[in-house]
Amino acid sequence: MATYQMGSCHAVPMTLFKSNRDKVVKAVLSSLQESLKFKAGSLQILLEGGKDKSLYNTDVDYVFRQESYFQYLFGVKEPGCYGILNIDVKTANTTTVLFLPRLPEDYETWMGALLTPGGFKTMYEVEEAYFVDELEAYLERTAPKLILTLSGTNSDSGLTMQPPEFTGKEKYVTNCDALYPIISECRVIKSAQEIEVLRYVAKVSSDAHIKVMQFIRPGRMEFEGESVFLHHAYAVGGCRHASYTCICGSGTNSSILHYGHAGAPNNRPIQDGELCLFDMGANYCGYAADITCTFPANGKFTEDQKFIYNAVLDARNAVMNTACDGVSWVSMHKLAGRVLLERLKAGGMLNGDVDDMLEAGVSGVFQPHGLGHLIGLDVHDVGGYLPNEPARPTESWLSRLRFARILKAGMYVTIEPGCYFIDRLMNNALANPEIRKYINVEMFERFRNFGGVRIEDDVLITKTGTENFAIVPRTVEEIEAAMAAK
Repeated sequence: MATYQMGSCHAVPMTLFKSNRDKVVKAVLSSLQESLKFKAGSLQILLEGGKDKSLYNTDVDYVFRQESYFQYLFGVKEPGCYGILNIDVKTANTTTVLFLPRLPEDYETWMGALLTPGGFKTMYEVEEAYFVDELEAYLERTAPKLILTLSGTNSDSGLTMQPPEFTGKEKYVTNCDALYPIISECRVIKSAQEIEVLRYVAKVSSDAHIKVMQFIRPGRMEFEGESVFLHHAYAVGGCRHASYTCICGSGTNSSILHYGHAGAPNNRPIQDGELCLFDMGANYCGYAADITCTFPANGKFTEDQKFIYNAVLDARNAVMNTACDGVSWVSMHKLAGRVLLERLKAGGMLNGDVDDMLEAGVSGVFQPHGLGHLIGLDVHDVGGYLPNEPARPTESWLSRLRFARILKAGMYVTIEPGCYFIDRLMNNALANPEIRKYINVEMFERFRNFGGVRIEDDVLITKTGTENFAIVPRTVEEIEAAMAAK
């Protein structure tokens, strides 16, 4: 059986991608059976894989990562490929065909053995394989009555995928719009084999987080923690890629939601008495993890840190214990906001009726982001706002939700409530009488340079509840014990 495997790390069988293909073909035929204008003949799904990309105008390339939809269907690690699912509409029998680039002979001198169609066919367990320059001849030979290509707009990035170009395209009837919502919906519900890959990469990431927690102490640099994480994920877990740029914020940087970018590259010395908020996830065979741990730099929480941390932990636990198949994700966001406000009120930071606070959007002052997101081949995975799913909420404190769907068993999501003290949001809150009236201003100001807390888990939705794949210390006592064991 052909597999993707880094050394002795988790083996991903090529049958995973065949199952994905079968799922997509079934969904396509079901969705389009009324609109198809023919009852016999060839319907083809044609996708273009990712390409090598140069670093500006140099001869150095970015490290290649496969385009996610292509990865979902074929599991191909090489750039410059095309793939076709050739479907007999009458019988639903499907032939999978890969097309690989024909490389010049001197490639072998610099880059290693030349790829061959026969090798590709065996490596990826498909029925046929050819060179890309044979694609036009293949289409002429198989004479598809309709070719579905892929184009659509990602609801997280706002970027639109352009449909592939190929020689002879003008000879065929093509549709670039119908496939995107179908295959995106297929990606939302994870198969049993996908779940095992996600479980593996979450465990690697969890272990790497614990290594970081045990390494960090006052005087270390934020980027040293990032380095420890990346080393463990790759050296032990075989994860060549991270799923996103590591966020390693300490002190006030822990309140910067996407810290770690080029303008703030995890480059601050960690100080005694501060919290560290480290949001990091490894990537294996294209599948992502996304875990956040918040912990004290010196291994011991202060009373103020315990207060905010436990408020977030209670919000996380409430969602973890309530979410299941059939529950609204919007209601889970509201539940997390309600619990957070209740705990902040109990600790003296807020005054008034919690329902009124929730309606006024007070929770958005402390947690401006959504409760979480779908996760899979993309860290912010597709399927959030598809045509037949609930639209993005319009209320300001709900509008950042990355999806508003009813949860289904087999969905894989992050649950990541937080509480941050962000200068701009604090100032806006104090300047707004409808928000300020709920705030104990003196105590609120005392937390101005506190930073923030986020607790983020990677969670499988089941019929009856949740299964958490992030295996890391979560209570104050567990974190302190783990850090003391370094």
